[in-house]
Amino acid sequence: MTLTFYSSAATVASSPRVPFHPLASPARRGFVSFRLTAKKLPLRSHGASSLSVRAMSELVQDKESVVAASTSFTESSNTRASELNHSRTFLDARTEEDLISGINKEKEAGRLPPNVASGMEELYWNYKNAVLSSGAPGADKTVISNMSVAFDRMLLGVEDPYTFNPYHKAVREPFDYYQFVHMYISPLIDFKNSYVGNVSIFSELEDKLRQGHNVVLISNHQSEADPAVISLLLEAQCPYIGENIKCVAGDRVITDPLCKPFSMGRYRITTFLLTMTSGIPSAFRNLICVYSKKHMNDDPELVDMKRKANTRSLKEMATLLRSGSQLIWIAPSGGRDRPDPSTGEWFPAPFDASSVDNMRRLVEHSGAPGHIYPMSLLCYDIMPPPPKVEKEIGEKRLVGYHGTGLSIAPEISFSDVTADCSNPNEAKEAYSQALYKSVDEQYKTLNSAINHRRGIEASTSTVSLSQPWN
Repeated sequence: MTLTFYSSAATVASSPRVPFHPLASPARRGFVSFRLTAKKLPLRSHGASSLSVRAMSELVQDKESVVAASTSFTESSNTRASELNHSRTFLDARTEEDLISGINKEKEAGRLPPNVASGMEELYWNYKNAVLSSGAPGADKTVISNMSVAFDRMLLGVEDPYTFNPYHKAVREPFDYYQFVHMYISPLIDFKNSYVGNVSIFSELEDKLRQGHNVVLISNHQSEADPAVISLLLEAQCPYIGENIKCVAGDRVITDPLCKPFSMGRYRITTFLLTMTSGIPSAFRNLICVYSKKHMNDDPELVDMKRKANTRSLKEMATLLRSGSQLIWIAPSGGRDRPDPSTGEWFPAPFDASSVDNMRRLVEHSGAPGHIYPMSLLCYDIMPPPPKVEKEIGEKRLVGYHGTGLSIAPEISFSDVTADCSNPNEAKEAYSQALYKSVDEQYKTLNSAINHRRGIEASTSTVSLSQPWN
């Protein structure tokens, strides 16, 4: 039987929690000009901006560090050469004028394609406006320091395209994309108006993972910032989940020039070899990449190739699940949520029952105990998608400062939900609908707390809201 998989976002966690690393490991720290100690520093609440300014400014200050660190690498000579020969235009930037003129300089030198250059400048102004709207102390310095490093990573991706293997492990050294993206996203989150629902269930997940169980989170998908938002909201109480999560993601996150760097700090399984041409590197996440159902037929000549590639991804995922202790986050809608065109209200996109069923069967046949939980995300204002699904790569990069929300409900048993179903198709639909109903109900609670400003009082009998970072 051939399985097809159409989801565009998901995640998996595997190993025990690893020690914190700054953006570069001690032995290679000079490589990225980052000299913080190995002590874990908080990225949450109002302190996030001050940390970002301090850490990111240190990241761009040591102009001689690349050469000084060159003898300490264990990476291939190609990696060393690409970094040593890499233009320092953006790492040397200290002002807004330096950044904008740097874009033009690299474009004129032929190192940045015009469309990427214009996208970078547009991203700068949008990011600046969002961070400044937070009113956080030092917000202007946060913008310069964060965008200096973001642009540097984008330029490196053009100069030396990053190749994604079928299973991509998060890049934590010599440059720590995971921590970098957290510092990039954190200033966009209004932690005072952000909430986590049923945080005790996330702690329950950690216990199950350490016991060798597999866990699947069935969720909606709101923005490219979703993985970072999950990690940041859970950092105070459940850092294991954020640090080890592996993502099943659509192919577009490793092909869009201004998106890919966000993926380099996560483990990923990709359905094919792709190169990173620019963007905030996709190596920031652990990824399993699939072709979204929404884009399956964009090019009729590629449909067969995409289906075969998705089958390969399923096999890679099955191999991981057989080892146990895997946490998979999947958005079976096949893409990001969109607002209702008539009301403008956002809501979780409907689930594809086949995607849910494929994931369930993978878990059941893994040989390890498995659990499936419904999870809900509200964070579209951080990086809102286009109003409609677009075929072309290179969407407009909008950025905002806003409250965010994450909630989880108790696991839902397939056998309990489908006990009265008369056939497999009916059972498949019933289980998918049960999960979606829970995700939708949780989303409404988060929406009430954040967008209707009810806060903790929006809690219900099934969703207990809290702010674990306080």
